[in-house]
Amino acid sequence: MFNLAARLAEQHQRDLYRSRRIAEGASDVHMCIDGRDCLVFCSNDYLGLATHPDVKAAFIHAADHYGVGSGAAHLVTGHQYAHHALEEELAGFVSRERALLFSTGYMANLAAVTALTDRHDEVFGDKLNHASLIDAAQLSEAKHSRYKHADASALAARLTASSATDKLVITDGVFSMDGDIAPLPELATASHKHNAWLLVDDAHGLGVLGSSGAGSLQHFGMSDKEVPVLVGTLGKAFGTFGAFVAGSEDLIELLIQKARSYIYTTALPAAVAEATRASLKIIQTDSARRQHLHALIQRFRTGAAQLGLSLMPSTTAIQPLLVGEASRALAMSEALLAQGIMVSAIRPPTVAEGSSRLRITLSAAHTETEIDRLLSALASLA
Repeated sequence: MFNLAARLAEQHQRDLYRSRRIAEGASDVHMCIDGRDCLVFCSNDYLGLATHPDVKAAFIHAADHYGVGSGAAHLVTGHQYAHHALEEELAGFVSRERALLFSTGYMANLAAVTALTDRHDEVFGDKLNHASLIDAAQLSEAKHSRYKHADASALAARLTASSATDKLVITDGVFSMDGDIAPLPELATASHKHNAWLLVDDAHGLGVLGSSGAGSLQHFGMSDKEVPVLVGTLGKAFGTFGAFVAGSEDLIELLIQKARSYIYTTALPAAVAEATRASLKIIQTDSARRQHLHALIQRFRTGAAQLGLSLMPSTTAIQPLLVGEASRALAMSEALLAQGIMVSAIRPPTVAEGSSRLRITLSAAHTETEIDRLLSALASLA
């Protein structure tokens, strides 16, 4: 018999129990959570677009036209004009031949890895990859090898030792728990040398990095030849929901034919696609949002250094404060909440034992005064 009560008790004892908080109102930097007014520093809405008037208006107008559900999978009757237009615009945004929409980033990664590989192949993943990339590799029939975090030399050694028919390297563009950027040029060089394809999940880079917000690849000036498979999510800097895979004409056609998480799921609501088209326009035309966000990142890091806080080395909107033990991270998160500031405590198994942290995320919707308020609160805890 499964002893569920004992398993739950163990989670409590190890300070790893997770509880859902109830948020009221729109997703914003100011929210009512569990009945308490909070200043939020743990959302992935990096550009503050989830509540942008143009994005909301596009959604409302499209819901009136399309309804609120797509009714079927893309290959049945669910593929609407709004989906197709968004795919074409996303492809142009990231300089790819085509893009393919998915309902979640998890499904997009699962689709790309499992459709491309079989039991004769090998997948090479960074040890700190997002869970969706790890699960995609494990669920594929390919051999799964993991290399030392952000270490192109370690990857090259594993590629050299491999006798697989085809090789696929998978990595986050920006790592979701550390906030650091993968060494993509070096990874691309190692991949090319060993005839491997490189897949980059740029969930946390798109919208934030690059001159026009096109992400980590634009940040490094890299082409589709160096990174044949690009995965992006729409629920972070875009402020909406869903995901996409972008690449060559043949790649997208292969996913349409073989990707189970595309074929056998209901399409994203068309209203969400129209809202995303509106947010994409803002990302491309309103560079002031990115500039403000990066100014806030610098302000926060400078202030944290003055306070002697042990921030991890990140230049992105993800600014983790390394704490160590899960119990301490949980206690600090609760202490901040008592001051009206919401920051999540990240604990194992999301991160390694002894590396629990406060995952602080900044948004273009924050003000300098709010950054200073966060720093003051953190100083009181220290």
